[in-house]
Amino acid sequence: MMKGGAAPASNKAAMDARTLVAHVLAVAAIVLVLLWCIHFRGGLALRSQDKPLIFNVHPVLMVLGPIVLAGEAILSYRSLPLARDARKKVHLALHAAGLAGGVLGVYAVFKFHVESGIPNLYSLHSWVGIATVTLYGLQWTAGFLTYFFPGASPTTRRRTLPWHAVFGLLIFVLAVGTAQLGFLEKLTFMQGQPLRLPKYGAEALLINFTAVVVLLLGVAVVLATVNIDGTRYNTIM
Repeated sequence: MMKGGAAPASNKAAMDARTLVAHVLAVAAIVLVLLWCIHFRGGLALRSQDKPLIFNVHPVLMVLGPIVLAGEAILSYRSLPLARDARKKVHLALHAAGLAGGVLGVYAVFKFHVESGIPNLYSLHSWVGIATVTLYGLQWTAGFLTYFFPGASPTTRRRTLPWHAVFGLLIFVLAVGTAQLGFLEKLTFMQGQPLRLPKYGAEALLINFTAVVVLLLGVAVVLATVNIDGTRYNTIM
């Protein structure tokens, strides 16, 4: 029979393990997307005569911002041994950085399309991506106004908190799904004319593996955030 306090300690250890896995996958996702865009695609640039270098900024920032930094912001209440107010500020700042990365990543791909004579917003990836970044911006603004400054009444904050947590997690899941569409779309284009990237070549395998790591990161963040035993979310107060 389990002694008192043993179950909570066991649950906390499991949560800490899930959080650690999420951190490791976040680092792996960034390393892999940088390896792809720098080693295989030639580097990053917001200004260049070599237009694909401008595009390369897009996947890097979209993985770094709305996925890695947003995931770290979601996990900050679990992984940082700080006071509640300090964790709120870290949560807010990480989401702000994630949103900024997403906006700059969208700017980079629009710039690439305009300078390369490619139409904008013609694919499902682009539609879902714009919707996700827009929702992310609205979520951050609502959270700032409600929980930081000027701040809503304690009653309003308590009532809106579950919705804030759920919508934040749903937007994160949307960002991960959008990235999967983006990896698939880019790899499909590269395997066609004129590049004809080998289907089982090193770059194609790297892109697919990066997409899998990003997907696993999304799963890890969700599992590390949800209190499975209590079916409650770890949220801010």
